[in-house]
Amino acid sequence: MSTTPSAQSPDFSPGYKRFALVMLTIVYAFNFIDRQILVILQEPIKADMGLSDAQLGLLSGFTFALVYVVAGIPIAYWADRGNRRNIVALSLTVWSGMTAISGFAQSYGQLLLARVGVGLGEAGGSPPAHSMISDYYPPEKRGTALSFYSMGVYIGILVGFMLGGIVADAFGWRMAFIVVGLPGVVFAVILRLTVKEPLRGRWEGGKKAQQSPTLSNTLEILRQTPSFWYIAVGAGLMSYVGYGNGNFFPSFLVRNHDMSLAQVGITLALVSGVSGMLGTFLGGFLGDRYGAKDVRWYLWIPALGGLVAFLPGLFVLLTDNTSLALGVQAIVTVLATFYLGPCIAMSHMLVPPSMRALASAVLFFVLNMIGLGLGPFVTGLVSDYLQPTYGDNSLRYSMVITAFVGLFGILSLYLGGRRLQKDLDKNRQ
Repeated sequence: MSTTPSAQSPDFSPGYKRFALVMLTIVYAFNFIDRQILVILQEPIKADMGLSDAQLGLLSGFTFALVYVVAGIPIAYWADRGNRRNIVALSLTVWSGMTAISGFAQSYGQLLLARVGVGLGEAGGSPPAHSMISDYYPPEKRGTALSFYSMGVYIGILVGFMLGGIVADAFGWRMAFIVVGLPGVVFAVILRLTVKEPLRGRWEGGKKAQQSPTLSNTLEILRQTPSFWYIAVGAGLMSYVGYGNGNFFPSFLVRNHDMSLAQVGITLALVSGVSGMLGTFLGGFLGDRYGAKDVRWYLWIPALGGLVAFLPGLFVLLTDNTSLALGVQAIVTVLATFYLGPCIAMSHMLVPPSMRALASAVLFFVLNMIGLGLGPFVTGLVSDYLQPTYGDNSLRYSMVITAFVGLFGILSLYLGGRRLQKDLDKNRQ
């Protein structure tokens, strides 16, 4: 595919493109600070409101995911036609404001409604940003660029865990929500004033790149593209493990390794945050490097990373040696986070430029309903079921069961890789 921009394309300097990518990555970091702050605060919220693990999973998973993915489709449809920069800025304002409001909740129902508001706002974050990045960067650099953007997940986890744990220990869980929520509102204004909207389809050129397909057009193309569904299901099952076990990992360390909330926040900020950033970036970098010769490696590298991480991941959950568990978890996190950037990049390669935001939204619909929607809820439900028999170890064994789901995700990515070239050739005709 030619990487020469169309004659109408604005001339973005390399420095400006890096600036825009960093700004969008910071937005994504706010996305996960505001999303994952609830995870580090689960234990004090559970004690304060008298909640079960299933209720915690519903709060941090299914309810949030349902609003997030349902709202994501129409917002992405809007983004494929409107100003994507403005949509991202507006969305950041909404979800950050609702995060701050979460600190004033006086009941489980009120907190649930506030998290619904966070999910509604966050639905407008990633699909428009993905589409913008694919117009800033040519196809052969998108895997790396989108993986850099996806590092925002782990920047957010790092800041959210560290700041949330420290603030909650010092001032309570309510103040932690307020402290992490308000800065996002300010940053939304900065984004609106400094980031430029790129020309849609600037690397593909021609009238086709500027067309506005209907929702049914986009869904029909995706329906006829089997590799897209292998990617979506594979990423969803990998994220099922990531969210299911990741959302309960702080609780696991508190219950099974006798760590304080502040210790957990600082430790996981380093273990999950730094390792996750490294793994997410490496996934895209390695995908671009080896995928240039054989496009199947865009999906096979994440599959291989997940496979190598599987047995060490079980060891982390079953050992009673805290230092060893955290050390191995750092390695597991690097390997298990290869998938996100390459999966987004390939989803964009499989559709025309004018369908990219919606393709991202459909990908995230599947990914988040399986991963964020079911992962924490089912993990918490199984933990509650096992609790009468296994006591404090119920969460440990529930997380072991969750880990096995990742094997099916690995298989789906492998099968998607086998089909990928055929679908790319078909959709370029």
